[in-house]
Amino acid sequence: MKDKAIEKIKAEMDKEKGGYFQHVGKFLLDCIETNPAASEKIMVEGKTISKSIAAMKKEAKKVAVNGCGILTDEEGFKIVLKYFGIKDQLKEKNSTDKVAAVVNQVNKTRVKFDVRLEDLL
Repeated sequence: MKDKAIEKIKAEMDKEKGGYFQHVGKFLLDCIETNPAASEKIMVEGKTISKSIAAMKKEAKKVAVNGCGILTDEEGFKIVLKYFGIKDQLKEKNSTDKVAAVVNQVNKTRVKFDVRLEDLL
């Protein structure tokens, strides 16, 4: 089941090259590695990265100010876990620690973008 879940996530990441898809896909792949039981939830028919991003967008709209809603990585990833129903499989006590660990792993692989206005002039 784990291999099929990995294939499903990678196929959607290959299809959708946008940064959000890659970021959430990497999170889900890391989640599968740290919690192989999550594979079962990811394989549920109709559950996709795209729809998990839509769930994040819906939550961000709830906290929007002047039409702009922002979520932290941890908030966004918690929504992804909830969307896929993975949170149910995590021990409540350790769920925040597991999310934080995966967020830290994703952040380590993220490319830093640092530009000053002077560099552009």
